[in-house]
Amino acid sequence: MGRAAVFLFFLISFSDGAGQQVRWAGAVDINGVSQWVTARGSDAKNPVLLFLHGGPGNSVISYARKFTSELERKYIVVQWDQRNSGKTATLSSVTPPVSVEILKSDVAAMIQHLRKQFSCEGIYLAGHSWGGFLALIAAQEHPEWLYACFAINPMVKQDESERQSLVWMKEEARRQGKKDALIELDNVKVPFVDFEDLYVHRKWLSVLQGRKPVSREFVEQWSRQWLTLFKEASAMDLTTATVFRCPVYFFLGSSDRQTVAQITADYYGKVQAEKKDLFWFTKSSHSLNLTEPKKLQDIILSLRNP
Repeated sequence: MGRAAVFLFFLISFSDGAGQQVRWAGAVDINGVSQWVTARGSDAKNPVLLFLHGGPGNSVISYARKFTSELERKYIVVQWDQRNSGKTATLSSVTPPVSVEILKSDVAAMIQHLRKQFSCEGIYLAGHSWGGFLALIAAQEHPEWLYACFAINPMVKQDESERQSLVWMKEEARRQGKKDALIELDNVKVPFVDFEDLYVHRKWLSVLQGRKPVSREFVEQWSRQWLTLFKEASAMDLTTATVFRCPVYFFLGSSDRQTVAQITADYYGKVQAEKKDLFWFTKSSHSLNLTEPKKLQDIILSLRNP
């Protein structure tokens, strides 16, 4: 589908006595690529909250309301399938090779689009994992566009995170007597060389934490498209940038060993910002937006400026 599709969107705004509700979905031209966006909110006068999904490549639009339905009372919640992800991937068969720089540019262009679309000076920006990585970069580079940044288990120093996770897994495998895990983990290289390193790492991370691992086929397929970008981002160290000129808030799962929570907590201790805070989710590991969605939403609601 070409550029002619970028204006095929649907906006439903109706009054329920409290305000004009927003129900919006469509393709938007972001840096010359049609990209799929949805927006939902109970009042068109509320501020915009853009959520950046993880992955890269992991669209959440199909289940996002599990962790955003309450937010729609006080925000216009915008979900976006990033370049080559989800429904965006079906809109255009030809896109440039992806890189951190391209995705950074897409985030900036999307924020600018939303500021214009909803006639607002700034927006709230949230991101999970890879999305948290992009959100923190945007907060560093464009703080004047943001009312606040919410970083949910963000990637901040991922290669080091993978190393620490690998050390923990070997210790845990010894404790649990899993000799097969030790044999496989001894062959994992960090930074990851190929999908096999990533698969074995994630497989045993899930098993040793009592979760069902993703399939080998899924990791191999994902890696064909995204591993190069993931490795580029993983080699970057966001912890060297400590001064934020907008409010920044961190949400960490206590048991998260995919983006090791303590690395981010140590980074938070160095962050300088007019407003900052760190919130621990003691019942969660990496996907705290799904394991403790009410707590996440309650905190974000409390942080909205009057």
